[in-house]
Amino acid sequence: MTKVLFAASEAVPFIKTGGLADVMSALPKALKQVGVDVALVIPKYGHMNAAYKDKLEKVYEGYLDLSWRQQYFGVEKTVVDGITVYLIDNEWYFKRDGLYGYGDDCERFAFFSKAVLAMLPHIDFRPDIIHCNDWHTGILGCYLKESFFHNEFYWGMKTVFTIHNLKYQGIFGREIVNDLLGLPHYCFTEGKIEFGGCVNFVKAGMEYADYITTVSPTYAKEITYPYFGEGLDGYVRSRQDKIQGIINGLDEEAYNPATDKFIAAPYNADNVLEKKYLNKEKLQKELGLPVDRSIPMIAMVSRLVEDKGLSLLTRIMDEISQENIQFVLLGAGDQDFQNALLAWAKRNPTKVSINLRFSEELAHKIYAAADIFAMPSRFEACGLSQLIALKYGTIPVVRKTGGLKDTITMYNKYTGEGNGLNFTNFNAHEFLFTLKTALSYFEDKVLWNKLVNNAMHSDFSWKDSALAYKKVYETVMKNKLSAKASKKVEAVKVETAPKAAKKIEEVKVEVAPKAEAPKKVEEVKVEVAPKAEAPKKIEEIKVEVAPKVEAPKEVEEVKTEVEPEVKAEEKAEPVAKKAAAKKAPAKKRATKTTKAAKTTKKATTKKATTKKNSVKSAAAAARDVVKKAVAKAIATKKTKTGK
Repeated sequence: MTKVLFAASEAVPFIKTGGLADVMSALPKALKQVGVDVALVIPKYGHMNAAYKDKLEKVYEGYLDLSWRQQYFGVEKTVVDGITVYLIDNEWYFKRDGLYGYGDDCERFAFFSKAVLAMLPHIDFRPDIIHCNDWHTGILGCYLKESFFHNEFYWGMKTVFTIHNLKYQGIFGREIVNDLLGLPHYCFTEGKIEFGGCVNFVKAGMEYADYITTVSPTYAKEITYPYFGEGLDGYVRSRQDKIQGIINGLDEEAYNPATDKFIAAPYNADNVLEKKYLNKEKLQKELGLPVDRSIPMIAMVSRLVEDKGLSLLTRIMDEISQENIQFVLLGAGDQDFQNALLAWAKRNPTKVSINLRFSEELAHKIYAAADIFAMPSRFEACGLSQLIALKYGTIPVVRKTGGLKDTITMYNKYTGEGNGLNFTNFNAHEFLFTLKTALSYFEDKVLWNKLVNNAMHSDFSWKDSALAYKKVYETVMKNKLSAKASKKVEAVKVETAPKAAKKIEEVKVEVAPKAEAPKKVEEVKVEVAPKAEAPKKIEEIKVEVAPKVEAPKEVEEVKTEVEPEVKAEEKAEPVAKKAAAKKAPAKKRATKTTKAAKTTKKATTKKATTKKNSVKSAAAAARDVVKKAVAKAIATKKTKTGK
């Protein structure tokens, strides 16, 4: 069973600021159900859910180096819904009012990433794959391969990196490479963690990952274009072979109108038409709006930022409020949008309710009460709100981008197919026209009931997504096994090559220095292939020697002095020619023999034993020729010595 450790900056039920926390809660549970051994690690924030603080068990305490800093880190754990969750403790970095937006965010999450790796030898879970999420853990893969691979414990670990929102990349100055990250400078200069002259955590995550995923198939394609690529589109295109889009699922335990503890009247697909209106009336009363179930309610639950399409809403808000509608909004964000929306509500107190805060309870009530849910996003990597709206029978009106395009299909009133409404261009009046189309469908109860039924029967549970992630892990592990196999092949090649080299060396050593002392010459048995005219093929000269010549130093000395003058092939060629034609001048042979003999005197003689092997007739003839040549050389030497 593959072991996967999820590393993220937040997770439900401990702490949440966005959709990442929901994914980190639901995906591990879904993976466990399809046979993946999963654990999760997050920072231990000071204002985490108090209900879990007393349930934490201390696992380990230690210190780690962050460049020249030495920082304490503690490891605590608990189990939630069968998933073991580890929490990294350091109050200096994580005991703060918020999660993000601090001047030392780079240091905080570099520390977290390194602490995740440092804790692994001290817990009872050694992962095969570490699944990193967004820029907060982007540098983890770099630490793994650049700083921790010297330790055998980490060998073979792989990383998968998921991009939840490419807009947030973790961009910091180049000075942090040595001063803060403590990484080799080539990681920056070779572009591994660098982009645009800065350190980029998302680029680092993609560079060192063994596989990359995004949270929808359409978003995986969109980020290859400049409009959605946030400057990284070129690099993303270069990594397309390892990028896959997998749509996020919906945690049906957390979002289920049949069991939702926050809503006034729980319901399901069978009784939605009777019970949903009760929730609308309850919410109308709570927000101070006229209680009337026949008035269509449009809702938004969102951060108030440009990317969520708030500029489209502010351009059409006065026009849409001329219709017989109620508009309920929950969220907070940019001050300009907040001011514009509050002014709109002040102009239309019986139609508009603006709630500038985040409230899980109120969000559930809005999903259950509203008829239409608006998501005019400029881009949406996946989107969770439209999936919740479908589950609660609230019809999404979305722009066709990212995960919204993958999950919401335009309703066809003639065929009865589709689960919502969508528009293509980021244009205020396209948004307005689509909202008015939805309002017209609301007036036709037969059509509307069919659309609500389609929405509630849309299946976006985590099961299919979990199976897709499991296949990703299997691919990564298969590549790991392939890498191991290739290493074995290389090892075999490395072991075989020296043997071949030794054989060649034997040829070089024994063929070249033919003018050794007479005893040694007799001990060397040379076999020459019948075709002496092809001396280039070393295989044709078969050499048989005693298992080991006991004078390796002699051989080295012989090679040292002879090789500068004549190469190995050149040595073999004259010998072969002498054996075949006896054409070489005697004077030249004598000169070479004299040099070889003088060299031989420098070495101490030792007896070598050789085995006698059968010799082919052609080889025997060649040996006689060589002996005669040596005898002549010795005779010449004696003559010179006598003089």
